[in-house]
Amino acid sequence: MKSSSFSKPGLCHNVPEWNRNNQQLSTTAQHEQQVSTTVRQEGKCQRNKIECQTTFDESCTSGRLRERVWDLARWKEVLESCAQKVDEEMQALTLSKEQSEHALAATVTPLEVSTECLTLRDGRRGMERVVDPVDEELRKEVVLIERVQGVLQQHIDKALEQLGVLQEIRHQLTSDLQNKMEALDIDMTCLSLTTLSPTISLKPNPTRIPSGSSTPQEWLEFSHSNVSCAHNAMQKSQQLREETSLSRAQLQNEMEAQCRATEFTLRKRNHDEKQARDELQWQIKTTEDEMSEMEAHILGLEADLQAKTFPLMLAHTRLEKRTARPGMDLCRDEVQRGLVDEVQQLEASILVLKKKLHNSNLKKQSKSY
Repeated sequence: MKSSSFSKPGLCHNVPEWNRNNQQLSTTAQHEQQVSTTVRQEGKCQRNKIECQTTFDESCTSGRLRERVWDLARWKEVLESCAQKVDEEMQALTLSKEQSEHALAATVTPLEVSTECLTLRDGRRGMERVVDPVDEELRKEVVLIERVQGVLQQHIDKALEQLGVLQEIRHQLTSDLQNKMEALDIDMTCLSLTTLSPTISLKPNPTRIPSGSSTPQEWLEFSHSNVSCAHNAMQKSQQLREETSLSRAQLQNEMEAQCRATEFTLRKRNHDEKQARDELQWQIKTTEDEMSEMEAHILGLEADLQAKTFPLMLAHTRLEKRTARPGMDLCRDEVQRGLVDEVQQLEASILVLKKKLHNSNLKKQSKSY
């Protein structure tokens, strides 16, 4: 009987090698399991860390957004309040300007009156055209009114200029306020977004810095500057209104004082002129009465002169006839001497009467002027 033969399948390992191989495989498997466990633990830890970081970052961002919204809302209120105050100051300054314009318009008539008074007084004639206190006060009033008009016009020009400044500042405040309102709407919208919002999506290059961006310090300084400029402009406007109001009151007082002085001088001058007129009228009446008496006196002198002519003619005739006496009867007797004395006396009386009549006529002519 033949024995069966077996062929070797290949290299055979012994049991220890087999055990070592199994041990090595087990060790490798355990190591890989440990590595996998470590990776899983690290991954889980990293996921938890990232989740916490994401939640924290989102919470911080939301907190910053809330702070930003609060800052924007606060600045919005500040700008609105400041803009309202600027509007109120513009209205007050406009009212002050209108008051100055009315005051300026009110000086036109007094100036015309004073100028017309000077023109009318230039029409005086003779000795009445005198530079009296009325002329001086009227000229002072004209100079004062012209100065008042110049000062009021300066106040109006300054008010117009300041209104332009306030208008520009109002525009800046309005622009800043509009930007704040738009930024507030945007940040409030961002604050309302969540991971479940349907409008969120990935954007290309969202971390880019837009052109024209400003730093927080620049943003704060810009609004501070607008508000500060507005306060400075309003303070200057208030000071201008106070100065204008005080100046208007002072100018009004000066004009009223000058007007009273002019009126007082006019009344005094009118009183003096009335007194002079009454005096002249009384003198005219007295002169007329005197002229009447003088005329009566002249008539009396003429009558007396005429009355002395006939006695003189009589004496002349007697003397002439007595020259015809003959011989020794042509004697210079008492009659002759009496007639001569009578003629001389009559001629002297007539000469006196003629002189009186001449002087009276001269007086009458001088009084008639």
